Amino acid sequence: MAKLRAVLIGATGLAGQQFIAALKDHPTIELTGLAASPRSAGKAYAEALKASNGMTAWFVPEALPASIAKMKVVSGEEVQAKDYDIAFSAVESDVAKDMEPRLARDIPVFSAASAFRYEADVPLLIPPVNADHARLVREQQKRRGWKGYIVPIPNCTTTGMAITLAPLAERFGIKSVLMTSMQAMSGAGRSPGVIGLDILDNVIPFIPKEEEKVQVETKKILGTLDAAGAAITSHDVRVSCTCTRVAVMEGHTESVFVSLASKASVAEVVQAMREWRGAEVSRDLPSAPPRWIEVLDDPFRPQPRLDRDTHGGMATTVGRVREDGVLENGFKYLLVSHNTKMGAARGAILVAELMRAQGLLG
Repeated sequence: MAKLRAVLIGATGLAGQQFIAALKDHPTIELTGLAASPRSAGKAYAEALKASNGMTAWFVPEALPASIAKMKVVSGEEVQAKDYDIAFSAVESDVAKDMEPRLARDIPVFSAASAFRYEADVPLLIPPVNADHARLVREQQKRRGWKGYIVPIPNCTTTGMAITLAPLAERFGIKSVLMTSMQAMSGAGRSPGVIGLDILDNVIPFIPKEEEKVQVETKKILGTLDAAGAAITSHDVRVSCTCTRVAVMEGHTESVFVSLASKASVAEVVQAMREWRGAEVSRDLPSAPPRWIEVLDDPFRPQPRLDRDTHGGMATTVGRVREDGVLENGFKYLLVSHNTKMGAARGAILVAELMRAQGLLG
């Protein structure tokens, strides 16, 4: 089967670089187009990364593939959907609002931006959790008269928590969730990013709009698609969170408290997470890990430096699972999820793989 031809919008930014690293040697997707701002248009990609001080602004640890370095960058406005099978979007939401619908008229767009996450006809996909929501794109196409569609991934803070809640919701039911995040600096990007003098020796207690995103997205992801595939009913779980920024480069840590709908023991909660395999269609996708959740017994884990790269950064690591004496049928645990892999580019690529596996690319 021929590889899908993909164009990457926002190729020179940190999020775009994460897509390039993740797509290297991908078995079913080939990056054949790069788009960025007009100031980068017409340049080879490596040249477009050159800063005024001579630095090559390539910020991911993986090496820049030689084939990509030579590829010519075009302006986002010049991208022609007819030249590609799919698009990946790594632009800011204000740019995404205009650019993504233009491409989605003809081809599927897989986005890391938040611009369309909350639209009623747009699924918000984590393949092991809610693969059955994918067919909502047919409703999106019908309503908007598009040949393609837009499928965004969730906020990176939502991803790890939703994955760990899914097996608990399936086995016991969940009534309410309280979460405090300790989020990595990379989640803020590089422009404007987090100022070094603000984050060193410090915790930033507020991330604008983050808490609202997590609260709304978690309910949508855990919700139910109706039989006609036309609408999602959000889960009735109550979600409250506080999101903070800490001096960690990558990997979000979250302290989660959950009230279950039925009684359980610590052993049963741990078993539910360890045995959970997610949606069957998600298990054999090229980017899928052998397990979506790893539960550790060591009380000093998980830690972002030690656990963020579990299974290539595609698994969520859980530890310190305990009963909670305040919430009804309460349990508490910590998790670490890789915000720039499963929570970003690799998560979007995983969604594209899912849509192909379900026959929803056409």
